[in-house]
Amino acid sequence: MGANGREVTTLAQRRSPSARAWLLGTELRHLRNAASLTGEEVATQLGWSASKVSRVETGKITVSAADLRRLLDLYPVPPPLRERLIGLGRRADQRGWWDAFADATTDEYSWLIALEADAESESHFAPIVIPGLLQTADYALAITGASLLIASPGEVSQVSQVRMMRQRVLTKSEPLRLRVVIDESVLRRRIGSAETMNGQLRHLAEMAGRLNVSVRILPLGAGPHLALSGVFTIVRFPEEIAAGVVYLQNLTRDLFIEDEKQVHRYDLAFGRLIKLALEEDESIALISRIASEGS
Repeated sequence: MGANGREVTTLAQRRSPSARAWLLGTELRHLRNAASLTGEEVATQLGWSASKVSRVETGKITVSAADLRRLLDLYPVPPPLRERLIGLGRRADQRGWWDAFADATTDEYSWLIALEADAESESHFAPIVIPGLLQTADYALAITGASLLIASPGEVSQVSQVRMMRQRVLTKSEPLRLRVVIDESVLRRRIGSAETMNGQLRHLAEMAGRLNVSVRILPLGAGPHLALSGVFTIVRFPEEIAAGVVYLQNLTRDLFIEDEKQVHRYDLAFGRLIKLALEEDESIALISRIASEGS
């Protein structure tokens, strides 16, 4: 538990086989609770140990296809959800491209990338810098170089490369739906050269025109709001899979919030930000105007 009784966890502490195994286990736990069954009762009916049920639900072990089907037979699972969970279980042991960059990413950041690969939507509040999914290579390089206290040029380049590869989720066949609210100060905070900043703003305006990307600018005159505590990202999964995760970043480590009530509070905060922000067309116009001022 974190400060003020908030449930804050670091997924990396669990060291589970994959983010997909964790996501699958989380949904299996929800299904068991919905069926009003205890872990011990499930273990008895399936001939398992209670610890096996617990390890599956926390993602500490990857459930086999046969065992997953037995669990789904035990719970009242509708066909669409059943097929999604079977597919998720099939991919749980697959390595992602990000695994090749273990030296350039923290455990938590790797988990975020892995979760995004299976996510349906993401909502992000950016009060400091342009969100990573919308950064240009030059902007990402400038950010990385400034934020890493001790790093070689090669390490900075590799971290920036990971950020660029992460953006593929926006252009794949079933792209991630991205909603961002960016504080106006971010548009006016120069990162890198004037050319770098100008290119970033023009890229942001271009990305805002994509059907799966929504960019809203929070004007400087919006006043105080619920999200003054800083940047946050809400990752949501397909409708049949109810689990959602909030990702928080700070100087020393990244955190995940998984408790449904706490995730809901961030949903409410993001909704308030949307109401305070400019409309999408007004936001694009403001981005373009600030880019023109720097030309």
